[in-house]
Amino acid sequence: MKTRYIVGAILLVGFIILAFTSFSQQKIDYADFAYAKAQGKTFQVKGYWVKENKYTYDPAKNLMSFNMKDTTYAITKVEYQGAPPNNFDMATSVVVKGKFVGDVFKASEILTQCPSKYDANSVEPQKAN
Repeated sequence: MKTRYIVGAILLVGFIILAFTSFSQQKIDYADFAYAKAQGKTFQVKGYWVKENKYTYDPAKNLMSFNMKDTTYAITKVEYQGAPPNNFDMATSVVVKGKFVGDVFKASEILTQCPSKYDANSVEPQKAN
């Protein structure tokens, strides 16, 4: 009976270690474009779509491409393998998950934040001169 408890405890510890390592691998940190490019790993980058440069979507390749300004005001080309999110045109901010391939940030996911109907000030902040 004592061996049952020992085996159970070993299995429990094994599952806890497995869960912790799985969670650690799923966690993606936030960064700006310069840091993400220097590290060469997958990051989340928060910023704004540069609306003056229209986004493009090629349905034949299922490829969306747009310019994005991060929180340090660096502008980078982002490519996303997929259709534009439904609310992309209205988004006040964008978070892209992915990594750099050359000078292009290849996004695996795009998250958008739409303007709040309760907040009249939910627009892109202007850079101080």
